[in-house]
Amino acid sequence: MTDAGILLGLPRQVAHDLIVQTAIGSAIMLRDSGEHPVKLREAVTSPAGTTINAIRELENHRVRAALLAALEAARDRAREIADQNL
Repeated sequence: MTDAGILLGLPRQVAHDLIVQTAIGSAIMLRDSGEHPVKLREAVTSPAGTTINAIRELENHRVRAALLAALEAARDRAREIADQNL
Protein backbone atom coordinates (compact mmCIF):
# COMPACT_ATOMS: atom_id res chain seq x y z
CA MET A 1 0.00 0.00 0.00
CA THR A 2 2.92 2.30 0.67
CA ASP A 3 4.14 1.61 -2.86
CA ALA A 4 0.73 2.60 -4.21
CA GLY A 5 0.98 5.92 -2.39
CA ILE A 6 4.42 6.48 -3.88
CA LEU A 7 3.11 5.59 -7.34
CA LEU A 8 0.40 8.21 -6.84
CA GLY A 9 2.98 10.85 -6.01
CA LEU A 10 3.25 10.83 -2.23
CA PRO A 11 6.60 10.87 -0.45
CA ARG A 12 7.39 7.45 1.07
CA GLN A 13 7.01 8.61 4.68
CA VAL A 14 3.69 10.35 4.00
CA ALA A 15 2.37 7.25 2.22
CA HIS A 16 3.53 5.04 5.08
CA ASP A 17 2.02 7.31 7.75
CA LEU A 18 -1.32 7.51 5.92
CA ILE A 19 -1.53 3.73 5.61
CA VAL A 20 -0.63 3.15 9.26
CA GLN A 21 -3.08 5.75 10.55
CA THR A 22 -5.84 4.47 8.29
CA ALA A 23 -5.30 0.91 9.54
CA ILE A 24 -5.24 2.03 13.18
CA GLY A 25 -8.34 4.19 12.77
CA SER A 26 -10.21 1.40 11.01
CA ALA A 27 -9.28 -1.16 13.67
CA ILE A 28 -10.32 1.17 16.49
CA MET A 29 -13.63 1.95 14.75
CA LEU A 30 -14.29 -1.75 14.23
CA ARG A 31 -13.44 -2.55 17.85
CA ASP A 32 -15.37 0.31 19.41
CA SER A 33 -18.47 0.37 17.20
CA GLY A 34 -19.55 -3.21 17.74
CA GLU A 35 -20.78 -3.17 14.14
CA HIS A 36 -20.12 -5.86 11.56
CA PRO A 37 -17.30 -4.85 9.18
CA VAL A 38 -19.66 -4.96 6.19
CA LYS A 39 -22.00 -2.52 7.89
CA LEU A 40 -19.13 -0.10 8.52
CA ARG A 41 -17.96 -0.42 4.92
CA GLU A 42 -21.47 0.21 3.65
CA ALA A 43 -21.62 3.37 5.76
CA VAL A 44 -18.67 4.86 3.87
CA THR A 45 -19.49 3.50 0.41
CA SER A 46 -21.39 6.03 -1.69
CA PRO A 47 -22.84 5.28 -5.13
CA ALA A 48 -20.17 5.62 -7.85
CA GLY A 49 -17.71 6.78 -5.19
CA THR A 50 -14.07 6.11 -4.54
CA THR A 51 -14.61 3.24 -2.08
CA ILE A 52 -16.84 1.18 -4.34
CA ASN A 53 -14.46 1.71 -7.27
CA ALA A 54 -11.55 0.49 -5.16
CA ILE A 55 -13.59 -2.51 -3.97
CA ARG A 56 -14.40 -3.39 -7.57
CA GLU A 57 -10.69 -3.43 -8.41
CA LEU A 58 -9.92 -5.62 -5.41
CA GLU A 59 -12.63 -8.06 -6.51
CA ASN A 60 -11.39 -7.99 -10.13
CA HIS A 61 -7.96 -9.02 -8.88
CA ARG A 62 -9.41 -11.67 -6.56
CA VAL A 63 -7.82 -10.15 -3.46
CA ARG A 64 -10.45 -11.73 -1.18
CA ALA A 65 -9.73 -15.18 -2.62
CA ALA A 66 -5.98 -14.62 -2.26
CA LEU A 67 -6.35 -13.61 1.40
CA LEU A 68 -8.49 -16.65 2.14
CA ALA A 69 -5.96 -18.93 0.44
CA ALA A 70 -3.09 -17.33 2.35
CA LEU A 71 -4.83 -17.82 5.69
CA GLU A 72 -5.66 -21.42 4.86
CA ALA A 73 -2.03 -22.05 3.90
CA ALA A 74 -0.84 -20.53 7.19
CA ARG A 75 -3.31 -22.69 9.14
CA ASP A 76 -2.23 -25.82 7.30
CA ARG A 77 1.45 -25.09 7.91
CA ALA A 78 0.80 -24.39 11.60
CA ARG A 79 -0.89 -27.77 11.87
CA GLU A 80 2.10 -29.44 10.21
CA ILE A 81 4.48 -27.78 12.63
CA ALA A 82 2.32 -28.72 15.61
CA ASP A 83 2.16 -32.35 14.45
CA GLN A 84 5.97 -32.46 14.15
CA ASN A 85 6.31 -31.32 17.76
CA LEU A 86 4.15 -34.12 19.17
